Amino acid sequence: MVSQHHAPAALKLSIRSGWRLALMGAFSFLLGACATSSQQDAAGQKNGSWAGVPIGTAPAPNARIKQAIVTRAKREWEFFGRQTVLLKDGEESIPHVGAWEDDSDHHSDRVNVYWRTVKEPQLTGMDCSKPWSAAFISWVLQTAGVPAAQFPPAAAHATYLAAIIDQADAPRRWFVPRRLSDYSPQPGDLICASRGKSRPRIVNGYVSARALSGMSGHCDLVVGASAKTLDVIGGNVRNSVSKTTLELDGKGRLQPSAKRAWFVVVENRL
Repeated sequence: MVSQHHAPAALKLSIRSGWRLALMGAFSFLLGACATSSQQDAAGQKNGSWAGVPIGTAPAPNARIKQAIVTRAKREWEFFGRQTVLLKDGEESIPHVGAWEDDSDHHSDRVNVYWRTVKEPQLTGMDCSKPWSAAFISWVLQTAGVPAAQFPPAAAHATYLAAIIDQADAPRRWFVPRRLSDYSPQPGDLICASRGKSRPRIVNGYVSARALSGMSGHCDLVVGASAKTLDVIGGNVRNSVSKTTLELDGKGRLQPSAKRAWFVVVENRL
């Protein structure tokens, strides 16, 4: 099942290092020589903002990597027997049960592969008390070609989410946060929910990197979208890699519920 015991991660949130600030300062100086303030304002409006801070300019598109992310997730879902979860009218059902993390050495060892991505080589699927959903997401993105500089592999979702939010204003970031009310999730995006009682403080739909400290959470990768439903794949969902189909509202937006307390979408801008 989706673990109720995601271990709180000690988030190492700090002010960006001096060299990065110096580099951004130099970059901004160069831009100032060739871009007018009106052009910069237009770019800021196009990319949106997060909690009042303009999101940085978008990266160059890379459809190959974006598709590889979705393909990797689907292949892992198939490896685990295509377990399917439905969330409809606030109720959850599992119309098809697949293989679980501890069903066999074959599947347990696969979970170990995910754990190795986040430097936990001693853990396997037999360690059922250790939630591996963040390790799964980290493995999918890393093996699809996403560099750690764009998505830091982490054993807890809160850790990489804090980094994404903290760096949203930097130029050419592949992943940026979006409010549920502003954005309809698309394939390649992540949708994230808090778990249990560890709900982050959300102000007007925004959450800060600091507010994620100690949060227990879960993220799924979007693999399909229609006007009314969303298909997402996640690890450690009911003890397996599962595909969940959930309902969207009339505008194609996520609807938080008791089963999934969604609070942020991470847009994949590739």
